[in-house]
Amino acid sequence: MPSTNDADPVLIDSALLRQNWSYRHFISSRVLSSLALNGVTVAVGWLIYDQTNSAFALGLVGLVQFLPVLLLTFVVGQVADRYDRRRIGLICQLIEAVTVASMALGVWQGWLGTTGIYIGMAVLGCAIAFERPTMAALLPGIVPASMLQRAIATSTSFMQAAIVVGPALGGLLYGVGAVIPFGVSALFFAGAAFNVIRIHRPAAVQDREPVTLQSVFAGVGFIKSRPIILGTLSLDLFAVLLGGITSLLPIFARDILHAGPWALGFLRAAPAIGAFSMSIWLARHRLERNVGQTMLIAVAVFGVATIIFALSTNIILSVALLVVLGASDTVSVVIRSSLVQLLTPDAMRGRVNAVNSLFIGASNQLGEFESGMVAGLLGPVDAGIFGGVGTILIVLAWARMFPALRKVQTLSG
Repeated sequence: MPSTNDADPVLIDSALLRQNWSYRHFISSRVLSSLALNGVTVAVGWLIYDQTNSAFALGLVGLVQFLPVLLLTFVVGQVADRYDRRRIGLICQLIEAVTVASMALGVWQGWLGTTGIYIGMAVLGCAIAFERPTMAALLPGIVPASMLQRAIATSTSFMQAAIVVGPALGGLLYGVGAVIPFGVSALFFAGAAFNVIRIHRPAAVQDREPVTLQSVFAGVGFIKSRPIILGTLSLDLFAVLLGGITSLLPIFARDILHAGPWALGFLRAAPAIGAFSMSIWLARHRLERNVGQTMLIAVAVFGVATIIFALSTNIILSVALLVVLGASDTVSVVIRSSLVQLLTPDAMRGRVNAVNSLFIGASNQLGEFESGMVAGLLGPVDAGIFGGVGTILIVLAWARMFPALRKVQTLSG
């Protein structure tokens, strides 16, 4: 019999995670929510572009999702640090289910126009503004700190699998009937709500400080006082803000690659394929040294892949580049998420993750708006090149501005 010391720690951690039912319900909830959101996003992108033929209109979808995150960030942090995080997730996912079901009814009955789509996506943006940081803050209460990186990587792999399936499924279902992806997504959101309430309630947190102006902005102050966290979050913010081209994929699919909704689904899924593969690798191989340099290199690869994708007119090459883009982004995501969770005390996690969610929302939704605006002025190809070059320049600047980030060796900072 081999001794415990000879056992593979990866297999031990994996077995413990599989036996943790709260963690399994956590993953199920996040996967179903991700499936739903990505299916809706693909359907909305194609529907908006069909109705308007406008890159500007596509960009506005990202803007109306980002504004609630911007306006609610400091409220979200206080709520997530003071109330049962499982119930917050439950309420958010029920609101998302009802909203998407209403959009499905509008598509079916023919009265859902562009304005109605924007309203529906704004409501989703409000719910997601609460759901994402709350669920992120919930994870460290479910698994031990020693297993957090593996738990984040494993969770990311499942979520990326959902992002592979979600856009492809959304595009295929939209080709069958525009109402179908909305109806299926509503069911997925309902399933996510069922799973989140089955998560075992973490130990009660200590009494919280009174709500004051200082406590409201404590998350910002905490991040500002930690150069590693500030550098990590801001690098991701500006890199994806400039380099994100997700909102332009309907234009690339139809006008540059000359394909239909099925191609859009696979283009949206391609980054998730790369992310899924990379997250599986990261779940097996712990990042133990040169973490800061690894993150900087990964973001630079993201920028290079964006430039080449913008220049591609071959759908196979375009999909391959999006796979590389997704893999490099996942390295950044796992490092950022692990550093934020491990360096933040539980009493602050709601507020810090709310600010983190604001950064993510700014880079994703606001990045979609930025891409739409630049594409409207320069065209989609030049917009992609502009974003990729900007991402590389951000990496070079951050390597000098945040030497502490460049020198980080482990995920403990």
